[in-house]
Amino acid sequence: MTTPGSPPLRIVAVHGVGNSFGADITDTRLEELRALKAAVWARQLGIALGVSADRIDLDFAYYADKLLTAPAAQGEQDGDFLDDPLAQEMLATWAQELGVPDEVSQGHATMPLRSLSSWVARRFDLAEGPLRVFLRTLFPEVAAYLRTEDAPQRTAAREEVAARIAERRPHVVIAHSLGSVVAYEALHAHPGLQPDLFLTLGSPLALPRAVFERLIPAPRPAGRAPQGARLPGQTRWVNIADPGDPVAVPPQLSQHFDGIALDHTTVISPLFHFHHATNYLQSATTAATIAPYLGI
Repeated sequence: MTTPGSPPLRIVAVHGVGNSFGADITDTRLEELRALKAAVWARQLGIALGVSADRIDLDFAYYADKLLTAPAAQGEQDGDFLDDPLAQEMLATWAQELGVPDEVSQGHATMPLRSLSSWVARRFDLAEGPLRVFLRTLFPEVAAYLRTEDAPQRTAAREEVAARIAERRPHVVIAHSLGSVVAYEALHAHPGLQPDLFLTLGSPLALPRAVFERLIPAPRPAGRAPQGARLPGQTRWVNIADPGDPVAVPPQLSQHFDGIALDHTTVISPLFHFHHATNYLQSATTAATIAPYLGI
């Protein structure tokens, strides 16, 4: 039970892909939408924890506008390849990590999106149409962030997240999907931030070649395989990955990063809502991870 009169739990939430509000939005409208997102995440966490949303003081770190990506035009939706060469390359490396056979990939680095999404949908028991649309959003946004170490978009997104954490001084940082990459780099770039808990949900941090080797700081040589850097200070890192989430590959981050306290693999996502933040936020595993910080 929550301690009477105890202050609300301070959380900074870092979103994943597909959260762009558009390039022409006004600052006022941006703040309104960011507040709405924060309220949704707080309500979903409250449901999982069995507490009212006012027990959760959640701030939404919004960085999508820094990446300057845009969804494909309607006429481009049926195209079989991504327009961005780096996004297409990342798509191919992701497919190789999943073990896509040569007859699907056609043995080329440039993999046809239609046949690839069909194979992935069958393997993970997902709806193929929504998956293909999602992949058209996922890899262009990942490419926009990781294109180069000193890209202005990368710096701006990372610093926006860091600024929110510095301002709010949260007990917990929750980072979903690409947001886990941005937040990981933000915490390293500003080692004094040190929240009590860093919770990553559906994270692609360990995806080889596409993400892992591009991180700042770079993974260090360690035995047979390089290891990603542990977080600065005493921040506790917990990772949750749904084995049916094709973005969270490989799912067990503790095999690739130092200093992960717990690494949960938990089935949480329904067929038509794979990788959605909602499923992770409302899961019992997420609630059990956050509850000690709420005083439950």
